[in-house]
Amino acid sequence: MNTIEEKLWNYIDGTCTLAEQDAIARLIEEDDLYKQKYTELLALNQEFADMELDEPSMAFSYNVMEAIRAEQLVPLKSTINKKIILGIAAFFVLSILALFAIVLSSIQISGNLFSGLDVKLPANLKLPAANDIFNSTVVKSFFVFDVILALFLTDSYLRRKKAAKEA
Repeated sequence: MNTIEEKLWNYIDGTCTLAEQDAIARLIEEDDLYKQKYTELLALNQEFADMELDEPSMAFSYNVMEAIRAEQLVPLKSTINKKIILGIAAFFVLSILALFAIVLSSIQISGNLFSGLDVKLPANLKLPAANDIFNSTVVKSFFVFDVILALFLTDSYLRRKKAAKEA
């Protein structure tokens, strides 16, 4: 493309500055070569504007949409590692069972509730004192954490249940 055609295309498209537009308009009026090229390019531009754009057929659009639907979507459930969830659950269950065992071992029973029961522990077995291991702050914070976790899990369960009903 030479500079005459570039200038005229910029003039036709309206992408040149005002000073360039004035200069090109003067050249079109005065110069026959510019006038001839301008009329040719204007006619070509009009033909381009009159052309219909090709559109894909309806079958093509349908086939593309079917191909998208046929793709295997990976659900979120399969991306979560179930071993991690089971490990976390096992940790909390074992923590609660250990706390329960320590609490039961520190209970002193008086009276004749188990008078017929004679339990003999080995002499070398020493249970740790619950007062040394768990003070009241640690136990309270553990239970607060468990309550918050239970509320969070209940909330997520109820949200999933609500979303399943809406879908």
